[in-house]
Amino acid sequence: MRQVARLGRGAVLGLLLAVHAVAAFEPITVGIAIGAATALTGYLSYTDLYCRFAECCREKQPLNASALKLELEEKLFGQHLATEVILKALTGFKNNKNPKKPLTLSLHGWAGTGKNFVSQIVAEHLHSKGLRSNFVHLFVSTLHFPHEQQIKLYQDQLQGWIRGNVSTCASSVFIFDEMDKLHPGVIDAIKPFLDYYEQVDGVSYRKAIFIFLSNAGGDLITKIALDFWRAGRKREDIQLKDLEPVLSVGVFNNKHSGLWHSGLIDRNLIDYFIPFLPLEYRHVKMCVRAEMRARGSAIDEDIVTRVADEMTFFPKSEKIYSDKGCKTVQSRLDFH
Repeated sequence: MRQVARLGRGAVLGLLLAVHAVAAFEPITVGIAIGAATALTGYLSYTDLYCRFAECCREKQPLNASALKLELEEKLFGQHLATEVILKALTGFKNNKNPKKPLTLSLHGWAGTGKNFVSQIVAEHLHSKGLRSNFVHLFVSTLHFPHEQQIKLYQDQLQGWIRGNVSTCASSVFIFDEMDKLHPGVIDAIKPFLDYYEQVDGVSYRKAIFIFLSNAGGDLITKIALDFWRAGRKREDIQLKDLEPVLSVGVFNNKHSGLWHSGLIDRNLIDYFIPFLPLEYRHVKMCVRAEMRARGSAIDEDIVTRVADEMTFFPKSEKIYSDKGCKTVQSRLDFH
């Protein structure tokens, strides 16, 4: 034992470097190298050392709610409802040591309002590698489920993918983009995983998170936002109760929605329908400034105004909301 303890730092460093070198190749080899390094160092656990070189599923790692709140407030513009609800939903879920079901969020609104951006932020706060994490899974309807005649195949594949990944990491995150383009019926394949079951075929799904992104319901959200504006009421006065019931019914009855007549809605398995409001001129300018900061450029208000003025707004008579949100800000800024 004394001989092991007397091994020089160079030997230990060599083993650690060996662990780092093989981490990208094969987990069993990593395990052998780590086992040797652990025996020599004596003060790091196997798990701690392994997780320094390979991504680990840290199911019990708490959510840094303050950091998430700050990032949402600083980077998400014009979405007071989404910021509030997402923060509350994630904090409550992650603080619950024994949730009764997975957390399921459905994000709705026109393109460019921040749905994808928010899902990226959320993923990064749940797993450090974000969308590149082995425990965060993104499905794009037009890419992964393109053919209507193969719905049964997609359902079987989806069940297998989710079962396998949750078995590996209970706190896996699944993001479904373009839900408005998903063939109706496909998403119902995951209904058993979202329900109030302790286990399904020996696997618990209660600590997983499912996020749906959809343009469906954008017209309903815009109508209510316009009603508030025309009544002289502040945008920030809009509350979740003003929109959520309308959204859930509207999406359920929308034939162009992947949630059309879905059992997920019928069984109340979606915890929150989160509206993303259409963006106004001032929000577009915020997006331009944010993009300029991200590029390391000084804020030039003349350019900010020119880019915002190039965007088109609706309704035609009032021209309040950007019809593409902030979606084309990046490309337009390239011309200035």
